[in-house]
Amino acid sequence: MKVGFGLPVSGAWATPDNISRFAELAEASGYSSLWTFQRLLAPEGSTMEPVYHSVLDPIAALAYAAAVTSRIRLGVAVINAPYVSPGYLAKQAASVDVLSAGRLDLGIGLGWMPEEFAMTGGSMERRGARTAEYVKVLRAIWGEQPVEFSGDFYTVPRGTVLPRPVQPGGPPVLLGGTAPVALRRVGRISDGWVTSSRADLSKISESIRIVHDAAAAAGRDPAALRIICRGVLRWGAPASDDAGHRRLLSGDSDQIRDDLRWLGGQGVTEVFCDLNWDLLVGAPDADPAAAAERAATILAALAPGS
Repeated sequence: MKVGFGLPVSGAWATPDNISRFAELAEASGYSSLWTFQRLLAPEGSTMEPVYHSVLDPIAALAYAAAVTSRIRLGVAVINAPYVSPGYLAKQAASVDVLSAGRLDLGIGLGWMPEEFAMTGGSMERRGARTAEYVKVLRAIWGEQPVEFSGDFYTVPRGTVLPRPVQPGGPPVLLGGTAPVALRRVGRISDGWVTSSRADLSKISESIRIVHDAAAAAGRDPAALRIICRGVLRWGAPASDDAGHRRLLSGDSDQIRDDLRWLGGQGVTEVFCDLNWDLLVGAPDADPAAAAERAATILAALAPGS
């Protein structure tokens, strides 16, 4: 199983210097990938977690990281499809893929916050069907030129869209989602699944089984699909709850490494350690110097092969 790292995009540690520093550190330390996420709005009066209150644009952050790295893959988990047209996202993704020499992984979600739909003019209706067609549009635009597409929701007039991505067929398209219908969609049309920050990792094998069964039913190879887990770490927190149940990805480095190995045994192909959810790192009011020091300590302790 591969181990990636969450790029500094939220809160106190989300600075230009830290993006460069941690991208370089992660690559030098053997991490397989760097990951960002999208959050556009924290509604007034909401009780949203601190991680969502100050977030850099995921594509911009990845382009910045691409400039200081050469091997590590660059992923976004996820951009919500209803918030941006497939034509625009296809252009952004192709550009980052070119600038990174073919290292982009593109995660796509359906969105869930009404306020963000209002802000972007997105539609909450038939999101599943729209997402399936959205993926077709992306792959059409990244394919042979000239391109033309006419569907139920999206239209691409015949023309040329260049440059094409470096990766043949375009960046891998990974889908989010937790409901069985969303997981079956992953298996049918995508290159893999990305879990959410709220996923119950103790039951992840059940979700993976749904993805794999849907892939097989669609005549696809389940083993070819990537299963990517956002690892929300609780470094230094109690490893068990009051009832004695293990809290996954909590405790010291040895305990967290054990959990990473366990996730690999459940069928996860990659976990990325995401410190943006750590209140001492990714909260807007965290001490910037202390946040960076804590993040560097954890990165070194969990580095693959260390």
